[in-house]
Amino acid sequence: MSLASAIKPRITRFRAGAALLGPAFVAAIAYVDPGNVATNTAAGATYGYLLVWVVVVANVMAGLVQYLSAKLGLVTGLSLPEAVRDRLSTPTRLAYWAQAEVVAMATDLAEVLGGAIALNLLFDLPLLLGGVITGVVSTVLLLVQDRAGQRPFERVITGLLLIIAIGFAAGLFVSPPSGSGVVGGLLPQFAGSESVLLAAGMLGATVMPHAVYLHSALARDRHGRQTGPRLGRLLNATRYDVGVAMVFAGAVNLAMLLLAASALSGIDGVDSLSGVRAAIGQHLGGGIALLFAVGLLASGLASTSVGCYAGAVVMGGLLRKRIPLLARRLLTLLPAVALLAFNVNPSWALVISQVVLS
Repeated sequence: MSLASAIKPRITRFRAGAALLGPAFVAAIAYVDPGNVATNTAAGATYGYLLVWVVVVANVMAGLVQYLSAKLGLVTGLSLPEAVRDRLSTPTRLAYWAQAEVVAMATDLAEVLGGAIALNLLFDLPLLLGGVITGVVSTVLLLVQDRAGQRPFERVITGLLLIIAIGFAAGLFVSPPSGSGVVGGLLPQFAGSESVLLAAGMLGATVMPHAVYLHSALARDRHGRQTGPRLGRLLNATRYDVGVAMVFAGAVNLAMLLLAASALSGIDGVDSLSGVRAAIGQHLGGGIALLFAVGLLASGLASTSVGCYAGAVVMGGLLRKRIPLLARRLLTLLPAVALLAFNVNPSWALVISQVVLS
């Protein structure tokens, strides 16, 4: 038997398995949104490696919840909101929907603000204009999903995820973290009440409710309801999908914190994303600062489109109602635009939104 004939079946199996991957990478965007950037960089700059353990624990928790959500979609053929709808009375269901919409708005708030800050850093655009542009571009990304289908949308989002990873990990090659500091940070500990608040924000930025709602629908829409041997194969593929996506997202989150801990710890003026970017430029060079801003922009654009998609899944599942895409986009965009119009500190609003989500 030739080497080529021996390898060919393995390549075929690999391609077949790879074709099943994707939904978890869309959901993983929720774990690297601008809220994560704000909380992780604040944690690293303020407390060094102290809260490394929060990133690790939060991503393990998120991976378990995301797998269970995807499993629900495959086994029942229902999204999580649809399953909730079938088990609740009408008043309870409406209350559940109301809190889900509040969560969607808080989520979109962080994502639009992050995109606005990135556009301001890259092109010196006013924050209000940057927020509007972020909303418009995210709507275009949603149209890809609406018109072209789920697979092209998954590819676009995965591409943005790679840009995010490069943007936030590049600085570690210039300013590598302390190995002993990282190991010490794996021990659960706090340093006062402010570190507890920040840890809550990090947890809220990682275990995102809208990603849990969405993942069940993504798995169901990609594969449909499954039974028998195929269900077992799909669940196995889903474990790999979730595992790879969450390890990737967790590594990006860790890179954010480690970069801040190694390069920004003890530096004044890093309590905002613009301050973080300026400090990175001063200490690590303009190229690293540019990559950071590009990563932040990709994070805002990808996460706000995924968040709006999740909002549509929640409304459709709980209320059996759908509203036009533009109306949905405007509904979740308005709070962020209002805050920008009234000159609220965007970095402060980012962190508080993550605490609310926790």
